[in-house]
Amino acid sequence: MKILITGGTNGIGKGVAKILAGLDDPKNEIIILCRSEKLGKETIKEFKRTTSNTKISMVLCDLTKLSDVKSAIEEVQSKHKFLDGIFINAGIGYAAKRVETGDGMDSHFQVNYLSQFMLTLGLLNLLEKSENGGRVIFNVTTVKDKIFWDDIQMRNNWSFEKGIHQAMVAKRMFLNKLHNLYQEKKDSRLSFIGFEISETVWSNQVNIIPYFMKTMATLMKWLGQFISVEKCGEIMAPLFIENQKDSLNKSGKIITWKKNDFIVIKEKKDVLNQTLQDKLWEHSIRLCKDEKTSKIAENLCN
Repeated sequence: MKILITGGTNGIGKGVAKILAGLDDPKNEIIILCRSEKLGKETIKEFKRTTSNTKISMVLCDLTKLSDVKSAIEEVQSKHKFLDGIFINAGIGYAAKRVETGDGMDSHFQVNYLSQFMLTLGLLNLLEKSENGGRVIFNVTTVKDKIFWDDIQMRNNWSFEKGIHQAMVAKRMFLNKLHNLYQEKKDSRLSFIGFEISETVWSNQVNIIPYFMKTMATLMKWLGQFISVEKCGEIMAPLFIENQKDSLNKSGKIITWKKNDFIVIKEKKDVLNQTLQDKLWEHSIRLCKDEKTSKIAENLCN
């Protein structure tokens, strides 16, 4: 399986990449999308040493820049004839203040959702060429169901929690929109699956949170309330390599892992509202300001 992972140098993305890189028969090809060349090279070197898998590469892309996303799409298209899977995972968590990107957007909204909206649309044709049934796995949470339609860029009422939650809602709407569009296509072999980790993952985020939050997190870790990124990778790996039929059966759903099995989480009403999905879809296309993205979106809807 050939799998592209956004945010593959840290956290859950790294955990999934590491486990998939280490699976044999056959070995998986891993493409890490990351913004730091130094960290990307270090991660590839680590994986090659620990897994003996030589089919690991990286694509540089800063998700705060739509121009980088365009370049990344072009690079993947030029180097690969197909993809079997994409893990939509990269994201900003804690932030001390609102940061606006060079594209004029709230960084949580752009990094956690919009740039990966554009990336996914730009690579759908490679997923369609997968012999194993292409799949997009979204790292999501289902805590909230609100889009701030009157202030999507959150210039008036920002908090990092609101930024995270809004982007997660947008991702879930996008997931459902894609699922519905491909359900209408004859003989579609693509699946779109949301995964919510049911346990707290110990990741590099702990290094940037305030001291009092870090103290609480450290206590929770000591009490055994965290799992490692590698454990998370072990839980999620089957979603990327399972057979096409099983993957299609999960499409359009949010699932989690409990009691040694994948179970479905009931999605919230507003997220499933097709009128709101269409509203977000059109708004996202306008924000991308990219002719190719607009054309792909238009063709999907016709």
